[in-house]
Amino acid sequence: MDATIKAAVYAATEDPRFPRVSLSELKSSIIMEITVLTVPHILKTKDRKNLPELIEVGRHGLIVQGHGSSGILLPQVATEWKWDASEFLLNCCLKAGLPPDSWLLDDVEVKVFEGEIFEEVEPEGEVSRKTIGDA
Repeated sequence: MDATIKAAVYAATEDPRFPRVSLSELKSSIIMEITVLTVPHILKTKDRKNLPELIEVGRHGLIVQGHGSSGILLPQVATEWKWDASEFLLNCCLKAGLPPDSWLLDDVEVKVFEGEIFEEVEPEGEVSRKTIGDA
């Protein structure tokens, strides 16, 4: 629980990709969403071209690691952007700062995980479980 709280505070106040969230925004206009992740596992196949067949869009999230960098995309990202498994892999490589086809390289690890999403109904309101694909 402490790690979740620390991660949420960091995301709201320290993540350089986004403007800081103010206290007034937090209380009036921000709806919190948290995705609880399962333990990732490495996808293995004899032919790396088959990796997209092992990824279930809408169920799996991705982690791509290699060449000193890594990228993670939550399971809901692929459905929000209407990506197929190959586009999901490509975009996870790009998020890691790697060339888009890096997932084909033997020294790049591809991991999948699942997630359970919880979201406030309104700012500072009740929390409910959200299904991937819900509006």
